[in-house]
Amino acid sequence: MDEIGFSDLRLIQKPEEFCYGVDAVILADFASKKKAGRIVDLGTGTGIIPLILSHKTDAGVICGVEYQEGSYERARRNAALNGLSGRVCFFHGNVADFSGLEDGWADAVTANPPYMRSSGGIVNENRAKSIARHETVGSLEDFIACACRLLRNRGDFYMVHRPSRLTDIFHLCLKYRLEPKEMRLVAPMEGQSPNIVLLHCVKNGGRELKLLPMLYVYQEKGVYSEEILRIYERIT
Repeated sequence: MDEIGFSDLRLIQKPEEFCYGVDAVILADFASKKKAGRIVDLGTGTGIIPLILSHKTDAGVICGVEYQEGSYERARRNAALNGLSGRVCFFHGNVADFSGLEDGWADAVTANPPYMRSSGGIVNENRAKSIARHETVGSLEDFIACACRLLRNRGDFYMVHRPSRLTDIFHLCLKYRLEPKEMRLVAPMEGQSPNIVLLHCVKNGGRELKLLPMLYVYQEKGVYSEEILRIYERIT
């Protein structure tokens, strides 16, 4: 059990499986800037993004969808542990065929999909980690198509991914009428190449993409940048 650094929120994780990282934290912060009453997080794992959003937003209902049964059960326990069961809920299902909510239900959808294609990179022998990192049960297209189904017209889609997949991401977002509106690249430190991208799309939105300033995770090795510390609410 970990203190996650947002108020007194706590998170049950299983270290030998998949634990959340800074990409989930910056995605939750990125998605918290615009008001939304109903939010869905796809591939929620143990529920870290819904938990952070429960702290950073006044959304009335925040749902998570998770394929892996163990992670899903821990997500439910995390909601109960933090006294959020009336506001934060979870569904056990695959984004590829998820039907637990009505089409157009959500004001906003967040997603931290597996970064690697099913045939790309070294596949981890640990099945839980493999599913979290590789598109073995849900492809990038599955996540984007599911987001389109769940979003109301002009609803907001927020995703974190790798810059190397931007061609695929833009192609699929446009295919499913999710118009890219804001993009922010994230680099480990100043002078280094970005290795994370944050993207905000609007369903049936107009065509205009705004590039936001680069976000740096560290100001020096092992020391978070001031902006990351503000995101973690360690400084104001």
